[in-house]
Amino acid sequence: MFHNISDAVLKRMRELEQKNTNDKRAGVPPFERLRQIPPITGRFLALTAAAAPDGDYIEVGTSGGYSALWLSLACRALGRTLTTFELAEPKLELAAETFRVAGIDDIVTIVPGDARDNLAEHGNVSFCFLDTEKTLYEDCYELVVPNMVEGGVLIADNMVSHAGDLAGFLDRAESDLRVDSMVVPIGEGLLIARKS
Repeated sequence: MFHNISDAVLKRMRELEQKNTNDKRAGVPPFERLRQIPPITGRFLALTAAAAPDGDYIEVGTSGGYSALWLSLACRALGRTLTTFELAEPKLELAAETFRVAGIDDIVTIVPGDARDNLAEHGNVSFCFLDTEKTLYEDCYELVVPNMVEGGVLIADNMVSHAGDLAGFLDRAESDLRVDSMVVPIGEGLLIARKS
């Protein structure tokens, strides 16, 4: 999977990494800049997604499409698809461009708008990456978990970097008898929850 990443995907990854760095240096406000995961998190997501059981892959929070590029590696290897949700209009346009130029628009579908309006319709979820506004985490979690297949995996980002904002969400996930979960110190901190 990592040994045969296409040149188009690698090129777009580098472009988004540079844009993310430039936005941070320029002081672009958080809601306007990409706020994408680091490469180490992307690699971890791809490996975890590749080990998920049969089912649907979803992502809540597309941003510029960087994490979806990593997830597309698992999708391509397994013959699966990814549905990703994004609320911010400028990011929708950037993500659509990302998927087109990287050549993964055949396996990635962007759904515009509030994911909470659509998540309940997605059953048979085997993998979910949650990386959106922190105030939405718990709502999205409660919509996804009931629709996950046995052994399905949900990963939520920013559990260490936004520990204060996400303390209630973390308590909910760790006390949820439907999943086994833990936080791992990769990138900004990832919650991994596996459906029992």
